[in-house]
Amino acid sequence: MEALLNYIDGELIAPASGEYLDNIEPATGEVYSKIPLSSEPDLEQAVAAAEAAFPAWSAMPQEQRSRLLIKLADAVEAASDQLAIAEARDNGKAVTFAKAVDSYRASANIRFFANACTQFSSESHGMGDVGVNYTLRDPVGIVGTISPWNFPLYLFTWKIAPALAAGNVVIAKPSEVTPMTAYLFSQICQQVGLPKGVLNILHGAGAQIGQAIVEHPRIKAISFTGGTATGKKLAATAAPMFKKLSLELGGKNPTLVFADCDFETTVKEVARAAFSNQGQICLCGSRIYVERSIYDRFKEAFVAEVERIKIGDPLDESTQHGALVSEAHMNKVLSYVQLALEEGGTLLTGGKRRILEGRCEQGYFVEPTVIEGLSLQCRTNQEEIFGPVCTLQPFDTDEEAVALANGTDYGLATSVWSSNVQRCHKLSKQLQFGIVWINSWLLRDLRTPFGGVKASGVGREGGEEALRFFTEPKNVCIKY
Repeated sequence: MEALLNYIDGELIAPASGEYLDNIEPATGEVYSKIPLSSEPDLEQAVAAAEAAFPAWSAMPQEQRSRLLIKLADAVEAASDQLAIAEARDNGKAVTFAKAVDSYRASANIRFFANACTQFSSESHGMGDVGVNYTLRDPVGIVGTISPWNFPLYLFTWKIAPALAAGNVVIAKPSEVTPMTAYLFSQICQQVGLPKGVLNILHGAGAQIGQAIVEHPRIKAISFTGGTATGKKLAATAAPMFKKLSLELGGKNPTLVFADCDFETTVKEVARAAFSNQGQICLCGSRIYVERSIYDRFKEAFVAEVERIKIGDPLDESTQHGALVSEAHMNKVLSYVQLALEEGGTLLTGGKRRILEGRCEQGYFVEPTVIEGLSLQCRTNQEEIFGPVCTLQPFDTDEEAVALANGTDYGLATSVWSSNVQRCHKLSKQLQFGIVWINSWLLRDLRTPFGGVKASGVGREGGEEALRFFTEPKNVCIKY
């Protein structure tokens, strides 16, 4: 059984403790590798390596850093099939989804920021004949990145790429639930000759090594993606230390379907928005609001579309819906289905664990689940389930649709489905979310700001927003 290794100062090494966690394949329920249980000695070694690497890396001309990162992106792209298979096995997602999204975006993230850093500009402000101000943007130094389990390599690279491109050195912690692709990525970093100490990857428990990264006094910024409760704890630690902090947290995203939508396309896309990656995307539309005049027609078509989703072995190319990431998460999702029924909901389809034959007999599979008849205030509609569960509810007016959409503590993303352009523009202004998709979902441009409001986070990732986060502005004022 393979034992994964940390990546410190360019070397793959065992944890100082000699202790490991089990890594379980969600589709089978079986342990298939071991994860380093990193601790403070590992972190101190990584910090020392990062400090030693920072002067040369931060002083390196942008074009040279860019070329190294493009070389890394090329190597990740070349290994895309291997990475997708590893992601499917480690996470439980369908391998076709992992190829189209995870491994593709991992290389795209690195390539984007490799190019963006060569075009990143700062400001100048003339003061007539008195003088001039100009702004320098210097790398922060050592930064910590903590990434989640739902897109293990995709979101891992989404953080480290802009940090490295801006001239920082990074100590990265992937999720202990899905560590395999970060381990394979560390091997790729060795192969392409990424300078030692520039990137250090520590595996282990979030409460142990993740918290230690946040607490370390020489780590100057933290970029975290994960649950809102964990984000609150990290903020409470980082704020008194005056660290820069970016938090991309949870969502309880609404989908607004109007009677004048392109009906057939909307049905298919709303189903995709609800159940992609088994509903384990912070952007999934789990609260679906439909204009009353088409509610019954939409419900019938939507349920039929959902029931056509093929559940199966993640390694099977024909599978559309794989396993949930862990047994604990499966049980959490199933408990919310039971809660929804107790709250008065009606189960339209799904709602059960699916037992497959063969190698996946013990896997963590849950059917795509649709529930109606619940109020906005119930827990099912207020709390993030992060699984293949969505609710349906009718509305009568635009004003009611907006009130329903805005009626939770979250504010990450929403989608609006209507052919009325004026309505779409008006609602986009009224909806309290960091991202509003019109007649689309998960249509991404890496240049745009990504993040949420309210309990969905603090700060933005993507494009110049990410490069600004990973740099410190310095104003220089010159009197003529």
